[in-house]
Amino acid sequence: MLRRGPMMARRGPGLLGAAVRTAVVAGTASAVSGRVRQHQANRTAEQDAAAQYQAEQQQAQAYAPQGASAPQPAPQPAPAAGDAVVDQLERLARLRDQGVLSDAEFAAQKTRILGG
Repeated sequence: MLRRGPMMARRGPGLLGAAVRTAVVAGTASAVSGRVRQHQANRTAEQDAAAQYQAEQQQAQAYAPQGASAPQPAPQPAPAAGDAVVDQLERLARLRDQGVLSDAEFAAQKTRILGG
């Protein structure tokens, strides 16, 4: 029979392995934290832009002439009203293209503007 020398039991990855594992965990945590922070910042910016847009719309409606307080202008032809809708939709599209509005927020505002 062959006689073997004393065997050394290995306890774990050692100091280098622990350092590598710690670096990987820290790097992953840092990357995830950065992405979460960026996502929250983007979401806040979208919400701020949507709130600002709604405030502008409400302000425009508040300053619109009321029935008895201002003389009634001549009735506008239908295409002029369509132009205002087109302008609003183009503005929404620009906000969506800039990343200020999500596709869902864009669709909701578009539906509201089109009266659907």
